[in-house]
Amino acid sequence: MSVSAVPIFIQAEELQRLLGAEDMVVVDLSSEAAYEAQHIPGAVHVEASLLGSSRPPVMGLLPPEDVLARVLSEAGISPGSHVIAYDSENGLKASRFLWTLDVIGHERFSLLDGGLSAWLDAGLPVESKTPQVAATEYPVSYGDARRADKAYIAQHLGDPAVAVLDARTPGEYRGLDRRALRGGHIPGAVNLDWSLAVRGGGDLRLRPEEELRALYAGAGVTPDKEVVVHCHTHQRSSHTYLVLRALGYRVKGYPGSWSDWGNDPNTPIEQ
Repeated sequence: MSVSAVPIFIQAEELQRLLGAEDMVVVDLSSEAAYEAQHIPGAVHVEASLLGSSRPPVMGLLPPEDVLARVLSEAGISPGSHVIAYDSENGLKASRFLWTLDVIGHERFSLLDGGLSAWLDAGLPVESKTPQVAATEYPVSYGDARRADKAYIAQHLGDPAVAVLDARTPGEYRGLDRRALRGGHIPGAVNLDWSLAVRGGGDLRLRPEEELRALYAGAGVTPDKEVVVHCHTHQRSSHTYLVLRALGYRVKGYPGSWSDWGNDPNTPIEQ
């Protein structure tokens, strides 16, 4: 497989064959301690906390453009790089990073399906040394094609061409698990916990494509609609975003998510 043909979700064995390829940057979004203990050979570390900002009580917003530009530069990422991201947890930090790249119009990116655990389960090598990285220049500008805000969602409430997909737990969706001023969900939103897309039982790899398509279609989330995904801070829903992108959906992510909508006393909610 050439780097130009890499899908949005890449398998561990496929990534191993591509290690060292020109214009490819492997990024580890694990904690610094986890990265220093072991990581995929040649992977660079990016601190996940730098990829967001907050205006309490709203969390999970995009970082300032200059901060993101510095992060990308220090990681050796340029606009033409193919970025492959992973982490040692559940893939959500890596997913959020790749959604952020999509927002700035970065065209080539992939998520390691199953993360570091899938790499280790395949018996593939790791290292602990930190690679030397040549800094790049990456001009960052946020676009609107891949993100939605509160006003955009409010404008499209009841629009049959737009589906709002809530990737939180059923308890959060119904308002039983309240993590903001108000509990519940955006009117008309459908609920599919992000984790339903993975195999489960400790296996964080995606379910087969036909199962994923049936999962979303069963909830009325079909490819003819634009889909806006959210969770509480748009970390869990970033994984859902990548799954839908891989399936060919038109999709936007909502930074701030329920911490934005649920903490605004003027937004409509359902329970």
